[in-house]
Amino acid sequence: MTGDRRTTAPGTTAPNHRTSPHRVVVLALPDVIPFELSIPHRIFGRAHGTSGEPLYDVVSCTPVPGRVPANSDFDVHIERGPEELEHADTVIVPAAYQPSEVYEDGRLPDGLRDVFARIRPGTRIASICTGSFFLAAAGLLDGRPATTHWWWADRFQRLFPSVRVDPNVLYVDDGDVLTSAGVAAGIDLCVHIVRRDHGAAVANDTARRSVVPPHRDGGQAQYVHRPVPESHAPGTSKARAWALASLHEPILLRDLAEQESMSVRTLTRRFREEVGVSPGQWITRERVERARRLLESTELPMDLVARDSGFGTAQSMRAHFQSALGVSPTAYRRTFRGECPRV
Repeated sequence: MTGDRRTTAPGTTAPNHRTSPHRVVVLALPDVIPFELSIPHRIFGRAHGTSGEPLYDVVSCTPVPGRVPANSDFDVHIERGPEELEHADTVIVPAAYQPSEVYEDGRLPDGLRDVFARIRPGTRIASICTGSFFLAAAGLLDGRPATTHWWWADRFQRLFPSVRVDPNVLYVDDGDVLTSAGVAAGIDLCVHIVRRDHGAAVANDTARRSVVPPHRDGGQAQYVHRPVPESHAPGTSKARAWALASLHEPILLRDLAEQESMSVRTLTRRFREEVGVSPGQWITRERVERARRLLESTELPMDLVARDSGFGTAQSMRAHFQSALGVSPTAYRRTFRGECPRV
């Protein structure tokens, strides 16, 4: 089967206004990685609306109900079968290493192809880590951008040459099909989906409940080869805390360096070591996040949102929003508030 592309730009979807929770079905395949199997339950299960109502109904299924071998020293027991896929709003496929044909020649066995055929057209589908191999083998990634664990990226590209593989990002959002890199990047992907569905405030609350970062941009490097700083080495946390309190003002590198009593050169190096991006990239990302929260939760005119989030002008904010999210601030606000903003 092949999924139909959604017209909604990556980074946003229309909020879910249905009275019943959005149904997430996690497909557990043999030799599944338990950690990644549990991520959707942990993240989506913690997402609640303003009245405390659950926003998602998360269930697991497997091709043959019962004992499912896990890639660990224990197995898991799953009672639900593949018929659950027929009622899913979102299907998530975590990493699993069987059947081996998928990894050896990019082919789904007939029985597993029948399982994927149960997914309704238009259902949102996501993978965690090498779960992307199964999506590609099912034809769901043909001609699309995607990612997987960097260790498997070369094999993935050889087996599925029609997929546009990016091994250097945490996740790829292509509308109705999303893929993530290995292990903890699955957390970033699930939090991102919550943000798409219900906005930054719900996503941030969900992340806090699970004690995980509320946002790591999908374009952040998957694997940065750098040593862990020595415990006595000075860090940049004080500078980052100061910057977050000062986003509405111009922030220069020397201002950040002064907070840590470092040279600009040292601050920049330490910042990259700890955060993985340059200070300028990090500040822009945080300003976009502040603007998102203001657009969702206030009726401030665009000029004031731009000023309070540190972009200065609505035109500057619009350019950064389009670059980061693929959507304008006006369209973003309309998506999450269902109204036209004042200008």
